[in-house]
Amino acid sequence: MSTIRHGSGFAVLTNISAWVLAILWVSPLIYALWTAFHPAAYAARFDLGAPWTLENFERVWHAAPFATYFLNTFLLVTLILVCQLVICTLAAYAFTAFPFRGSNVLFMIVLLQLMIMPEVLLVENYKTLGQLGLLDTILGMGMPYLASAFGIFLLRQTFKSIPKEFEEAARLEGANPFQILMRIFMPVAKPTYIAYGLVTVSYHWNNFLWPLVVTNSVDTRPITVGLQVFATVEQGVDWSLVTAATLLSVAPLLIAFLLFQRQFVQSFMRAGIR
Repeated sequence: MSTIRHGSGFAVLTNISAWVLAILWVSPLIYALWTAFHPAAYAARFDLGAPWTLENFERVWHAAPFATYFLNTFLLVTLILVCQLVICTLAAYAFTAFPFRGSNVLFMIVLLQLMIMPEVLLVENYKTLGQLGLLDTILGMGMPYLASAFGIFLLRQTFKSIPKEFEEAARLEGANPFQILMRIFMPVAKPTYIAYGLVTVSYHWNNFLWPLVVTNSVDTRPITVGLQVFATVEQGVDWSLVTAATLLSVAPLLIAFLLFQRQFVQSFMRAGIR
């Protein structure tokens, strides 16, 4: 009987802790929503009778070239995502379908990248881009991320879970390696592609330090750096404008998550490491 009571009490405590953590996590977003849709006079006080307004978003949109920031971010994220999907797919397929002597050692060397923080290579990457003449360009901003050890690992594990009988049957039908990849491996790995794509888009959309270092002009500046420049003003911070700009910057990710949250969760459930 005491064991049942202990288990019930633990469950109640767990639920309370989860709710507290959830409230703490969502409170900045609630504050941002409140402040962005109200005049600056209500930024520090909560009044149910406060007037709602879209003026903050209009002022933000005209105060900084956010259209250019969004375009740069979209081009950067698209470039990285397409290159990563192509390179990681081919590398994972090679490690899975064409094993050779030393392939496991080479794969372990690839995985060593997971142990290296991107900030460690910041100076060397900057020097390399300077030598290539790619500083302050979208290509240079995305070049260090065009391949991903995590993507190769995730897709390799998914490809290894595909029964060999599928590949052997396709070879008997006369399919070449490229056709096997396109018609068997990639369709089966679709949940993994969705999960990985959502993660990498979210990460590079929010990436700040490297774009801050490598960009110098509005023409190449992404949304995160543009938001930081917008929020850094000498005459003080207007939190209504800052929160409105923040909501503008994260709105695409929030909308995408709300639209695809079921696919997002299902993809991670199906794309578990096997």
